[in-house]
Amino acid sequence: MPSISKRGEQMPASPIRKLVPLANAAKARGVKVYHLNIGQPDLPTPPNGLEALKHIDRTTLEYSPSEGLRSLREKLASYYHRFNINVDVDDIIVTTGGSEAVLFAFMACLDPGDEIIVPEPAYANYMAFAISAGAKIVTVPSSIDEGFALPPVEKFEELITPRTKGILICNPNNPTGYLYTQKEMNQIRDIVKRHDLFLFSDEVYREYCYTGAPYISAFHLPGIEEQVVLIDSVSKRYSECGIRIGAIITKHKELKKNVMKFCQARLSPPLLGQIVAEASIDASPDYMLMTYNEYVERRKFLIDGLNRIPGVYSPIPMGAFYTVASLPVDDADRFCEWCLREFEYEGATVFMAPASGFYTNPELGRNEVRLAYVINKEDLGAALRVLAEALKAYPGRTQP
Repeated sequence: MPSISKRGEQMPASPIRKLVPLANAAKARGVKVYHLNIGQPDLPTPPNGLEALKHIDRTTLEYSPSEGLRSLREKLASYYHRFNINVDVDDIIVTTGGSEAVLFAFMACLDPGDEIIVPEPAYANYMAFAISAGAKIVTVPSSIDEGFALPPVEKFEELITPRTKGILICNPNNPTGYLYTQKEMNQIRDIVKRHDLFLFSDEVYREYCYTGAPYISAFHLPGIEEQVVLIDSVSKRYSECGIRIGAIITKHKELKKNVMKFCQARLSPPLLGQIVAEASIDASPDYMLMTYNEYVERRKFLIDGLNRIPGVYSPIPMGAFYTVASLPVDDADRFCEWCLREFEYEGATVFMAPASGFYTNPELGRNEVRLAYVINKEDLGAALRVLAEALKAYPGRTQP
């Protein structure tokens, strides 16, 4: 029998999705499962987008241009201008979700063996995309005890080698909800400028910043405009994960040419998704305020509830709609599996993402989980009650 690729063997399983079979089995047993594992918003898609989908008036559903519909890119440029991100239509390439944006950025910028520095815990698929490109993720650990603040600059400097090609940040952060400060962004800029690196900046959660301080994009940092590769997606801000529309934004002309080769090889991004995304950019201020306020309320409700459970600790996330919490358990992977396989309380259980999958070091995050507050407060309250009871019953509970 022929052997499979080593690349495939090295690809990590998704910490967000790997327990889905256990969740499905629990549902088949009649157990209600509260999904805190995945960033799938339950809020409605903007009416503009849904109406555009219902009224598509075409006789042929054709390929779109490989870089995406110009009308969508023009709308996106206007959208970025609202955030003082000064880009134009030719700086934007539409991708099949933010995931393809990261993958194509890596493929276009990194050669096999090249390295990219990432603060961790980090979105697990970054590791998978780096492996796909033959590149290596080098991580700088941040600590829950410090609220997952950016590690000291010296830690980055220690990791830079001749193979280092870039730094990747997610701001606001998935999985921690951390929001980088102006000082931290300036420090990243200085490293990128000093060592002539790319700055890959995943900014898909920009609408959800809770500090009151101005949102800081990598494109707001002077002196590195052509080194910035901005990753974006409509999935989270418009509750449109299923239409698979993202974007790469760059002023680096040679990089854009490289990215376009990969875009041409996959032909085009989804036509129907682009039509919906373009209409959704006109979502009303009331819609955007509704989603923002809802996440603010859920955030307070979840974090307050977590920190009232004995032995549980979560810092207050300042952006996105995730938090990483430490639990009084011997192994969060085992605990999350046990919740789905063996435990129920009043006919329900809870589905969480073990945080170990967001670290490259297997010793880190062993007692941590990522929770997404993308379900309503009533269900969040029920999930918190189930979690509290699960921690009481779990055989591997540790002393808080």
